Amino acid sequence: MKEYPNRKANRLKNYDYTQDGAYFITICVKDKHEILGEIVVGGGVLDAPCSDSGTVPCCELSEIGRLVDSRIQTMNNIYDSVKIEKYMIMPNHIHMIVSIAHENGSLLRKTFRSGTPDRRFREATPTNATIPSFISTLKRYTNRDCGFSFWQRSYHDHIIRNEAEYQKIWEYIDTNPIRWETDEYHI
Repeated sequence: MKEYPNRKANRLKNYDYTQDGAYFITICVKDKHEILGEIVVGGGVLDAPCSDSGTVPCCELSEIGRLVDSRIQTMNNIYDSVKIEKYMIMPNHIHMIVSIAHENGSLLRKTFRSGTPDRRFREATPTNATIPSFISTLKRYTNRDCGFSFWQRSYHDHIIRNEAEYQKIWEYIDTNPIRWETDEYHI
């Protein structure tokens, strides 16, 4: 019988991921395949940290990368209480800052029927449910749009604990293409 390695829990034990706060999320493509784009110097990709002179590296998105970008932009319309504040699509992963802000202690989610949002209030979900649900929805939509499953099974999250950490992570996301050659996800 084949023995499988034990998976280490990657969520902070006893932390309530439904509470208000900001999270640094990294989602990776299976086997580090670089299908989302490629790092180029310059390029004019919207929101990429490319300089006017075109000498700063940025990620030029592939067709799949553009589909993922489109879905990321629509995610803010699916959950009222969850917002992607910053993100960067890299060749084989995505970094994002996701914030959760509940209304009156409950989570408002929009469900779509016939293209029209149907707003329904529901109680805050059990511990560790909001962020995983959000990431699962993003992965499911992008896999469906592309016609195949390409995301790694899990994702990495880090709870942002203060403003200084928030600013440091924001800068890290902005400058990620510059460090691509030394990035842990670069093959």
